Amino acid sequence: MRIQTLLPDLRGGGAERVNLDLAHEFARAGHEVAFVLMQARGELLDEAKAAFPVHDLGCTRARQVPRALARHLRRHRPDALLAAMWPLTVVAPLAVRLSRHRCKVLVSEHNTLSVQYREHGMWHRMAMRGSMAVGYRFAQCRVGVSAGVVADISALSRMGQVAFNVVHNPVAPRPKPSELARRDADALWSGPPGARFVTVGSMKAQKNHPLLLRAFARLDRPDARLMFVGDGAGRNALLALARELGVADRVILAGFHSDPTPFYQTADVFVLCSDYEGFGNVIVEALAQGLPVVSTDCPSGPAEILENGRFGRLVPVGDAPALAQAMEAALNAPADREALIRRAADFAPEIAAQRYLNVLGIS
Repeated sequence: MRIQTLLPDLRGGGAERVNLDLAHEFARAGHEVAFVLMQARGELLDEAKAAFPVHDLGCTRARQVPRALARHLRRHRPDALLAAMWPLTVVAPLAVRLSRHRCKVLVSEHNTLSVQYREHGMWHRMAMRGSMAVGYRFAQCRVGVSAGVVADISALSRMGQVAFNVVHNPVAPRPKPSELARRDADALWSGPPGARFVTVGSMKAQKNHPLLLRAFARLDRPDARLMFVGDGAGRNALLALARELGVADRVILAGFHSDPTPFYQTADVFVLCSDYEGFGNVIVEALAQGLPVVSTDCPSGPAEILENGRFGRLVPVGDAPALAQAMEAALNAPADREALIRRAADFAPEIAAQRYLNVLGIS
């Protein structure tokens, strides 16, 4: 079976990582896999090129994609096209019809779009809803990465939830880091273990890192450290807030790391403070290292991953006192690390890949 995955690019984001992990599993199952990108760029591009053909459509805007993708489909004739992330999820089914090439189209959304685009105004919202109502209906298969995402896109497209499948994101087990990498991460904390908090993710508004800083500043623990693994446009504002709160000397900005495992392994608690998520891969990554988790109960993945608090603490979105209290409690309570690791195994890539193949009707 020839399977091709359509993405904007291969930047180091969650949806891109998910689709690369799925591609490796499809290939292991004996399928012929390739990537089709609007633009061949991003931190994960080299990894993809090392394993799969990568086709560059050379498009800078989504409106350029239908014709370029139709030409590609007529030439390469895949059996299945997987398109991730709106607006590609509505453009791809239309491009397939334009190409007159018959192949199955599976579209997948990785975020709660009504929240992601809520500040874009009425006209954008109307265009998004209209395009989804049309484009989704031309796709044979529709996937949301959590029950919350499915509820959201069902409402936006005015299609019943029965038309969508929930397939949780795959999170691949990381190779054991070298002793040197672990020592380097340990040294970066600049303080002893016992009260080390880590968060992993891009520094953007969705992640609400200022909330975590404010919660951290409320802790009565002079020995505590808070590490941000990731980078982005919010870095300077985060530094300024840390200075304003008087905790800058206990906050570490580690920058982007393609493999954050050494930071999970040297931390005491993982914290996610997002206003919204589609799923929350980093929670699974933390659980896989047996690391206790505290997360905002944001739409729409954390509660599903943590089974409504069974495998980690959930707090209301935007509530710094509640977040601080949960962080303190996580430090003080014994953790069943083996149970956390077993929960992470429920999101193994081979499980998710088989579910995608089942949705496509491929054995």
